[in-house]
Amino acid sequence: MRFVKYQALGNDYIVLDSSDATGGLTAEQIRRICHRNYGVGADGLLLGPLSSPTADFALRIFNPDGGEAEKSGNGLRIFARYLYDKGLVREAAFTVSTKGGVVRAQVHEAGKSVTVEMGRVSFDSRAIPVSGPPREVLNETLALRGEPFTFCTATIGNPHCVVLNRDVTPGEAKRWGPLIEVEPRFPNRTNVQFLKVLDRGSIRIEIWERGAGYTLASGSSSCTAAAVAHRLGLCGPRVDVRMPGGVIQIEISPDYAVTMKGPAAKVCEGDISDETLWTARAQEFAADSPHCAR
Repeated sequence: MRFVKYQALGNDYIVLDSSDATGGLTAEQIRRICHRNYGVGADGLLLGPLSSPTADFALRIFNPDGGEAEKSGNGLRIFARYLYDKGLVREAAFTVSTKGGVVRAQVHEAGKSVTVEMGRVSFDSRAIPVSGPPREVLNETLALRGEPFTFCTATIGNPHCVVLNRDVTPGEAKRWGPLIEVEPRFPNRTNVQFLKVLDRGSIRIEIWERGAGYTLASGSSSCTAAAVAHRLGLCGPRVDVRMPGGVIQIEISPDYAVTMKGPAAKVCEGDISDETLWTARAQEFAADSPHCAR
C-alpha cells in the first residue's frame, strides 16, 4: 500500500490514497501504521481523496488511536499539499468535505503554504458538546486533583477546551491534558489547549490532542484558542498562534468564521508492507502505545 508522509509544523500525517485502501482499514491497522515502533509512525492518518456531493473532494481523518476525527487544521493543510503534489489542484481555491463540515482551501508558494477557511467557531455548549444547561462556556472552573482550572470551550467542527491562567509548558500539557480530555463534562472527549496571551496580536499555546496526545502544533487548536482570546477581548481579530512547532496565522471575522494560514511539507513516500497491516499482534502493543494511552 503506497503512502506519503507530510508534516505541518512538526505535526505529521500519513496520507493514503483511497484507491489503495478500497477495502477500508481497521482501527488496529491504523494504530499499527501510526505506531512509531511497529509502523511508519505519525500523529494521524488521512484517507482520500473521496467523492462528495457537497465539495470538490472528501477526506477522512483518523487519530493514531484508530478513532476518526471530525476535523484537523494541520491535516487539511497537508491534504491540500498532497492534492497539489498529485496534480489534482493548482493555486485556485477548492473545497474539502470532512466529518466536521466543508472547508475551502487554497495553496500558495508551490504548495508550501496553505490557507484554509476552517468554518465558524461556536462557544455553544450544545454544539461542542459540554454537559449542563445550554450556555456559552466561558471562564468556567473545573477541579482536578484538588486544583482549580479556569477554562473556555469551543468547537470548529471538533471539541476544544482552552485552559487559562496556567503555566504554558509541555510538562503542564502532558500532566493535565489527558485528565481534561476525558473529564466527564465532555461526552465526546476534548482537545485541550493551554493558552498565554503575549500581546493583542499573538498568543502561545501548548496542546494535548484528543486521541493523539501531546503534539507540537495543531491547526484547529490554533483556530479555537485564537477565537477564545478574541471572544474574551484579549486579542484582536488577527492573531499569530505560537506553538513548539512554529506559527500559524489566524484571522477571525465578526461572526467568528476563522481563516488559517500555515505551512505543509513533504517528508517521504513509500510502501507499507502487507506484514505491517497484519492485525494478529495489534493488541499486544496497543496498551503500551504512547498514542493509545492518550
